[in-house]
Amino acid sequence: MNADIRPIRTQAEQAILASLATVPEGGDRLADLRRAAARSFEENGLPHRRVEEWKYTDLRSLMREAVPVAGAAAVAEADARACLLRGVEARRIVIANGAVVPELSDLADLEEGLSLTTFAAAMAAGDEVLSRIGGIVPSRYDASLALNTALARDGVVITVTPGAAIARPVHVAHVFAGGTAAAMYDRSLVVVGAGASFTYAESFEGADGLAYQANSATEFVVGDGAHLDVVRLQEEGASAFHLSTLLFDVGRDSKVHAFTFGLGAAVARTTLYATLSGEDSHVGFNGATLLKGRQHADSTLFLDHQVPGCESRELFKTVLDDSARGVFQGKIVVRQAAQKTDGRMMSRALVLGDEAEMDNKPELEIFADDVQCGHGATCGAIDDDLLFYLRARGIPKKEAQSLLVQAFVGEAVETVEHDGLREALVERAEAWLAARA
Repeated sequence: MNADIRPIRTQAEQAILASLATVPEGGDRLADLRRAAARSFEENGLPHRRVEEWKYTDLRSLMREAVPVAGAAAVAEADARACLLRGVEARRIVIANGAVVPELSDLADLEEGLSLTTFAAAMAAGDEVLSRIGGIVPSRYDASLALNTALARDGVVITVTPGAAIARPVHVAHVFAGGTAAAMYDRSLVVVGAGASFTYAESFEGADGLAYQANSATEFVVGDGAHLDVVRLQEEGASAFHLSTLLFDVGRDSKVHAFTFGLGAAVARTTLYATLSGEDSHVGFNGATLLKGRQHADSTLFLDHQVPGCESRELFKTVLDDSARGVFQGKIVVRQAAQKTDGRMMSRALVLGDEAEMDNKPELEIFADDVQCGHGATCGAIDDDLLFYLRARGIPKKEAQSLLVQAFVGEAVETVEHDGLREALVERAEAWLAARA
């Protein structure tokens, strides 16, 4: 007799499964994709510490409950909440509670070569561009991405025509607005044509004191010879739960630079998947995270070098105060055909709190023999000699520490090419340091 073994579902998993019951059955490719993602979650549930990719961020333990999916946000409150990066000259799109708010979004008078619509409108119209959704498939089950695929109801769809140079960035401002905790799911797609250049920025924010949950995913399809810059600022409310996924398909002889900056949320995880499918491309994925209290933040990267002659660079800086916990997991895979690959990955952590913890796990998996690849990780406190040097010149201890932290983080922030976005990130870092006790 065969035993019928059924996993014990947590309260959060049961609530999520109830939400997944509303996912439509097949009918078209996207509906089939959404249902397949729902079935994947039904089979696997939330990952736990025995799942290697989630060893340091045990979602089954950290996500104790799943809140209902958010309803429509009040326009006035959404406008008041969406404050980050407002000083940057950019085309602004507001996504509140998982849905685009047209009244707050700059959707008119698009630059030549730029096409922009909402994910909901593209789904309703059966837009052919959505055939690119799901083009990058992680090698293993990813609960965060599966839930987003199944439950996302809106987002933005951006297309840049070949050869177009879009000077003004598009800023997608994600905001939670409401008095009761809820969950948001949004999905976006950015297609950059051959030889085009484009800057895409995202910000995430919401009220403190509400344990809302945000799950965002963005796919980037980068054509041959294109140049894409991506800048993300995550400053969710102090009690929020933030999951986000970035997926890149990089064409031949193209350049992709992405920078992620994390300061908010009680628990945050950003996962980046990149497939280098075109020869002689260059990617730079960098980031900085500033943590305090009992915050938990995880940056996880998977870079897949599939073809010859590509170069990748990754630099991540983490500052941990109080009892915060930081996680960096980075994996570079070099396929057998990917000769002449040059890949370098570095994670550095600065520990300010006596009870803070940093988990670093950089990895290389190489199947080619003509490559230059390396990885490293460091973790330590502020250099006493440098601190003494500054204090000996009359600089108070707190200010001296702030200067050293700024210099530490600045190496990563300086990789942001757009002047306005880079200055905005520096201002957020300075505000975090100023609020530090």
